Amino acid sequence: MGKVITLFKLLPKLHQILLCILVFVTLIIVLIPSDDVQASKQTVSSSGEYGLNTRYDVPLAFRTPTPPTGSDSINQKNAETRKQPLAQTSSRNQIKTEQTTAVDIEPVLNEKHFQVKSGDTLAALFSRAGLTAKDVYDVTQLPKSKKNLLKIMPGDELVIAKNDDGQLVQLRYHLDKISTLVVNRVDDKYQESISTKQVETRSKFANATIENNFWNAGVAAGLTPNQIMQLATIYGWDIDFALDLRKGDSFAILFEEEYADGEFLRNGNILAAEFTNQGDLYTAVRYKDGNYYSAEGRSMRKAFLRSPVDFKYVSSSFNPRRLHPVTGQVRAHRGVDYVAAVGTPIKAAGKGRVIKSAYNQYNGNYVFIKHNDTYTTKYLHLKKRKVKTGASVKQGQIIGTLGSTGRVTGAHLHYEFIVNGVHRNPRTVKLPKSQAIAKKEQAQFAIVSKKLMGELEHNKQVQLASH
Repeated sequence: MGKVITLFKLLPKLHQILLCILVFVTLIIVLIPSDDVQASKQTVSSSGEYGLNTRYDVPLAFRTPTPPTGSDSINQKNAETRKQPLAQTSSRNQIKTEQTTAVDIEPVLNEKHFQVKSGDTLAALFSRAGLTAKDVYDVTQLPKSKKNLLKIMPGDELVIAKNDDGQLVQLRYHLDKISTLVVNRVDDKYQESISTKQVETRSKFANATIENNFWNAGVAAGLTPNQIMQLATIYGWDIDFALDLRKGDSFAILFEEEYADGEFLRNGNILAAEFTNQGDLYTAVRYKDGNYYSAEGRSMRKAFLRSPVDFKYVSSSFNPRRLHPVTGQVRAHRGVDYVAAVGTPIKAAGKGRVIKSAYNQYNGNYVFIKHNDTYTTKYLHLKKRKVKTGASVKQGQIIGTLGSTGRVTGAHLHYEFIVNGVHRNPRTVKLPKSQAIAKKEQAQFAIVSKKLMGELEHNKQVQLASH
C-alpha cells in the first residue's frame, strides 16, 4: 500500500485528479444493484427449509394479508386476481362499476297525486293527468280496475306515474286503509294486482265506574258508540241496561286495536270483560267461535232476552193489582209496558214458533210465541206484524214494530212472560241457565279464559297502582 501511495505522489497533478474521478465512478457502479437483481430475503424452499445465501422469487400474493373468511377456492381466485398487472385489474374494476351503475339506476318516473273532484270521471281525471282516452280504455279492460276505478268518488286519490315519454307506467288507488289497487305497464300491456298491508293486532284496556249513566261512563272510558253497544249486547241476557244499573256499578274490558304500518286502523272485538252490577260480578270471554262465555265456560247467550225492545223507559211494571188507566178498574197487569219511539223494532225474546199473529180491539196487532212446553211470550199493541201464524223464529228476529194499536193511552210494547201457564214478571223471572261450551272445547277454552282474564286483572291492578 506504501508503494502505491509513493507512486501516486510521483504522478503529475492532472493525472492524480483524473485517477481520483475514475475510482469514485467505479465505486458508484459497484455499489448500485442492477435491474435483474432479485430479492435476497430468505424464503421457505420446496422442502420446507430455508437455503443460506440463496435468492428466491417472492410472489406478490404472499405479501398481501389473507382474508379472514372464505373458502380455499375463493382465496385462490383472489390470489390469482392480485397477480394480474395493476393496470389490467383497475380496468376490470372500472368496467364492473360501470355495469353495476347501469343495472342499479332506474328510469326516473314523473309521479303525481290527483284528487277526484266533484263531477270527475276517470276519463276527466286521466285527461287532467295528460293521459289519453286509449289509456282509460286499456286500464278499464282489467276486471278489478273496471270494478273500482269507474266508481271513483270525490275525495278519492289516484297516484299516476309516467315515464319521460309521457306514457302511463303505474297507477295506484287506495281501496281502503290496507288494500291498494296497483296497475303496472309491462311490455306495452297493463297488469293489475292488489297490494295489502300487513295488519297488526294489539290489545287495549279500558274501564269506568258509572256515575250518571252507562253511556256517559263508556264515553269517559274512551269507548266508541259501537263498542258501548257491543258491551251492552254481550251482557244483554243478564243485565237490563235501562233499569238495572246503579251508581257505583263498574266495568272493565280488554279489546283489540288494529294497526297497519304503525297507523291505527280500527277497533276490533272485545276479548274479555267484567261487569259489576248491584254487587254481582258478570264475566265474559270471547272464544274462537266468535261467541262469548263466562270465565267458567257458560254461554252468555241465554234462552231468552231480558227485554225484547230497545226502550226509553217502563211506563207500567208487572202488577197483579194495578188500576187500569182506561177503565179505572182494578185489573192485574200481567206484563211490562216498554215505551219507545213508534216503529222501534220488536225482537223475539227466544227461539220458537208463532202460535198467533192477529189483531183485536183490545190487543191491537199482537204476536204470541211458544218456545217450548214451559215458556210462552206475548207482544201486544204493535204497529205492524212481520211474522205469520205458524212461522218459526230465531232469538232476536224482528217480529214487528212498536205502536199504539188496541186499547192504549200511548205508544208502547206490552210484553208478557208465561211459565207453565202462569204469568211471571219479565224483569225478575229467573231465566233458564245457559248451555256450557262443548266438552271437546273446554280444555282449550280454559287456557284462553285464564290468559285473557289474567291480562284483564293485571291491567286493573296497574291502573289502580298508577292512581
